[in-house]
Amino acid sequence: MAFYDVYSNPALIRYRTSVCTRATLSVCVLLCLNVYFTSSGFWLKRSTYEEQIVIQFQYDMIVIRATDTAGSYIAWSTFPNFNRPIRDNLCIPSVSVQEEDRNQDGISDFLVLQISIRLKPEEQMFGIQLHTSCLCQMSTVVMQTLAFVQHSSPVPGSQLFICGDLKLNQRTPLPHRGLHSTYNISLIDGSSLFASTYDLPNIIRLYQQRNLTTYLSSVIPVWTVGRAVNSPFQISAQINYPVETITYPLYVGNFLETIKFAWIQYVSILLIFLWVFQHIQTFVFQNQVLATTTVAPFKQHSS
Repeated sequence: MAFYDVYSNPALIRYRTSVCTRATLSVCVLLCLNVYFTSSGFWLKRSTYEEQIVIQFQYDMIVIRATDTAGSYIAWSTFPNFNRPIRDNLCIPSVSVQEEDRNQDGISDFLVLQISIRLKPEEQMFGIQLHTSCLCQMSTVVMQTLAFVQHSSPVPGSQLFICGDLKLNQRTPLPHRGLHSTYNISLIDGSSLFASTYDLPNIIRLYQQRNLTTYLSSVIPVWTVGRAVNSPFQISAQINYPVETITYPLYVGNFLETIKFAWIQYVSILLIFLWVFQHIQTFVFQNQVLATTTVAPFKQHSS
């Protein structure tokens, strides 16, 4: 006569132990590992997005030019209080600025700056310091920033061409709500009469103390020698405005974004860990690696 399974039900075998045993200690260790691996790095604390920053040239600049290797210079700026004390060294250049929107999306992609400096016949050009400021607008930030260029050569030149990217530097993530306008102030107080206000090292030192700054990256300078007599010295700069990666923190208000990133990792790792954890427990207790008392799933009747 053939037999078959009409119904099956798994038997539940319990393994008991007292509190102060190795079995209890091992279970606590495994539970701690479970909590650690499922809560340590799965919750996203910061996120990023890409944005094309709206940059507007502010027409504020300071230009200092070295005319020899002994320290002589000529200078000019858009600040009258800077120009007055240096009348003997003041040289007013011709400045041309053009911002272009290459992809026609309504946002400027790069800036072309042309500066033409008339020199005396006995003057030569050995170095340039150029400071300009821009207004940057993002979805959560409005601020005024600067771009600083410096180049020198032991050989007098006739032209300096510079090409670089104006990049954003974040020391801390940007706020995810509201408009951050703490740095929407002029970097140079044009009404100040103090020389320290227009001192470039002082300006850069104060500027670098900010949490959010810009800087010229991937700068490629080209110094051209051989200036003809009575020809002006030319400064040509192309400053590109690349797409930036903005970092911002995730708080309670970003719960949906946080859980969207976390649940995929959490569930995938949790299922694997629970499977491994279950097999470890089965092996340890069935083989009595740790001493426990076995409780049968049914009562034994005496005959």
